[in-house]
Amino acid sequence: MSTTGKTLHWAVDKWLAPTPAMPARVVRFCRTQMHRRCVCVEAVHPSGLLSIFFFRHDDGSWNVFPPAETRPAMSAWRTA
Repeated sequence: MSTTGKTLHWAVDKWLAPTPAMPARVVRFCRTQMHRRCVCVEAVHPSGLLSIFFFRHDDGSWNVFPPAETRPAMSAWRTA
């Protein structure tokens, strides 16, 4: 469960505002090379078809932007 409260349902409601007359549906589910999840959801609106990709972050939240890639890091420990 998301610790931030940003579930996929919450994100779809926020960005697509589906209604019973114009429901949203998942049209694609994928995983990236780093085993990150993304989902494409689309809804028909009066202005036309709207498709948005949602990305799952390490904290369990879903956002419209992909999570930052983990970069290599070096550290040095000073011994006395």
